[in-house]
Amino acid sequence: MPQTRFPRRLMILLIVGAAVLAVLVGVGLYGLLLAPRSDPSPGNTAGDPPGASTSTPSPTSSTPPVVRESDDPETFARALAIALFTWDTATEFGPTDYAQVVVDVGDPSGNETAGLASDLRTYLPTADAWAQLRTMQTRQWLDINDVLVPDEWATALEQAAEGQILPGTVAYTITGIRQREGVHGIEPVTSSHEVAFTVFITCEPTFDTCRALRISELDNPLR
Repeated sequence: MPQTRFPRRLMILLIVGAAVLAVLVGVGLYGLLLAPRSDPSPGNTAGDPPGASTSTPSPTSSTPPVVRESDDPETFARALAIALFTWDTATEFGPTDYAQVVVDVGDPSGNETAGLASDLRTYLPTADAWAQLRTMQTRQWLDINDVLVPDEWATALEQAAEGQILPGTVAYTITGIRQREGVHGIEPVTSSHEVAFTVFITCEPTFDTCRALRISELDNPLR
């Protein structure tokens, strides 16, 4: 299996600002810790963006989500996005268990496994953050708004050298609302934040079913 190599634009997208991102993610993971102590309405919290839909119920995650196999790129991209953002600190599982779910549907050749694992670390709480979030029984999920192939992907394909991108590789930029809920003392606390990111996947004819290659920096997707 030839090694997958991303065009320079995509690699810059994935690695530039990593140090800054680590700080920002560390702060973001404490969203519930910083939530107001007043009793926010679950249907219209202070963090809700205007017009955001709150009709999707929160999940009950007794086990890490499973990314179901699919040979349809968009179906797989949606499932990957849901798994990426779904976790529940009230279970016996930790960040590595939720990360493993995505790694399990990664590049079977192993060429992109280390990179994918690195991407996941910026999306999931650290062990220390997880322990604090667990005291509030925090859980998280994603309400997807749009799943689109970005215009910049067509440009990347045009500029890529022959053999640089595996056949069947496609990028999807996903936008949605990251939802969290937990308990502060005895009061329920919720938060909602808009997110955007790009997933890079490879499907047929390279693989029989779609596989995850890399995930962009959060809120710095291809457009």
